[in-house]
Amino acid sequence: MKMIETQRSLIEVLDRDFAHLLLNYYQDNQQHLAPWEPIRGSHYLTLEYWQESLTASEQAFSNGSEFKFVALTKNRQEVIGICNFTGVTRGAFQACFLGYSISQRFEGQGLMTEILSAGIDYMFKEVGLHRIMANYMPENKRSAAVLAQLGFEKEGFARDYLMIAGLWRDHVLTAKING
Repeated sequence: MKMIETQRSLIEVLDRDFAHLLLNYYQDNQQHLAPWEPIRGSHYLTLEYWQESLTASEQAFSNGSEFKFVALTKNRQEVIGICNFTGVTRGAFQACFLGYSISQRFEGQGLMTEILSAGIDYMFKEVGLHRIMANYMPENKRSAAVLAQLGFEKEGFARDYLMIAGLWRDHVLTAKING
């Protein structure tokens, strides 16, 4: 389901028929992403896992609880990166968390900034959120730079925030406000 078009990508909520693209993305980038992600079980790199995951993503999109976008090349043959807006909270908060990754092959080309900018714009204008929170490990200088360029402001520091690559890791807490 085509959602957003940028200069160099198509950003979509994929249906299960495209699970092979996500499987390829995570297989090809397993070592590249490992320092920044939780340890995954062996099921994570199976077609069945990604078919089930995409079915759940479509349902979450429909009910407005999560927006798990996949950025594709214009020919829809390869995943450039992932742009997930999760933990959507309504009521007085109107906020979510942002998580993202990019294929090693597409790093350093400004694509993550382009993709995130479009995704954030969608979340603010179409979904109506007020706040998007994104957290990064202090040593992840590229992520820090992307978030700063997008206007995220540092709000704090959390010790042992998430278990990443098998270790509890500190994170810098940032947020961007709509308005």
